[in-house]
Amino acid sequence: MRIHISVDMEGITGLVDRDRDDVQPGGRDYERGRSMMAEDVNAAVRGAVAAGATEVLVNDAHGPMRNLLPEALHPAARLVRGKPKKMLMLKGLTAEYDAAICVGCHSRAGALGILSHSFMGHEIEDIWLDGRPAGEIGLAHATAAALGVPVVALTGDDAACAEMTAWDESVATVLVKYARDRFAAELRPAEEARRAIEEAVTGVLSPAPKRPAAPEGEPALAVRWQSASVPAVLLGIPGVTAVDSRTDRARGPLPALYRQFGVWMRVASSLTNQPPYC
Repeated sequence: MRIHISVDMEGITGLVDRDRDDVQPGGRDYERGRSMMAEDVNAAVRGAVAAGATEVLVNDAHGPMRNLLPEALHPAARLVRGKPKKMLMLKGLTAEYDAAICVGCHSRAGALGILSHSFMGHEIEDIWLDGRPAGEIGLAHATAAALGVPVVALTGDDAACAEMTAWDESVATVLVKYARDRFAAELRPAEEARRAIEEAVTGVLSPAPKRPAAPEGEPALAVRWQSASVPAVLLGIPGVTAVDSRTDRARGPLPALYRQFGVWMRVASSLTNQPPYC
């Protein structure tokens, strides 16, 4: 059984980060944050191994994508580290994998969750996939499903878990903290949270999960940007059309549409002088 783990940082046990101290290099508590990140990932790896996984690939999907230290990772896992990555948060995921797990997730832009945003801080205001509000969770789930790989578990705060359940109630969610505001949380004890992660992963992989049905048609992806200059420039990409002055849309098959969205973010970053926050 081959398992892919995508790990973000905002939804990691114990992290709340008012001024990016916990989750960005140079922050006062960043080194502690990356240690906490490794512990949550290792709990998921232990759960996968206990369920019979023969291969576990971990993709560091946060910010610079160099947060996890290889020596801190469980020896049963391999690590994809650094950027750029054409497949963003799902780098390394192919149809040969049996299941995908999302660790340390956060809710989409506009939600009252810990460090909520959609990929690029304030620059992306809203995302819709076939008219359905989506963030990083929804896009990752839909892209994995298009590859025929089920997302089976997600960890994060209560807002992220609720977002995943609304998207697909069959996904096991592990709540590691309760959002009390965007930068404040009631924390679940770390050891308790990690036991819950490990047990949930083992349970959801035993027996091996069923593959999702192949999606029909080509979905439409729409993104509303803070800056009108970004969607104006994106109209130079074939297939991109304007919904309004700040919203672009494109239609195509996943995962190709997911990869194209990564190009959109690079364009936005170059125009706004804001590096993608993903």
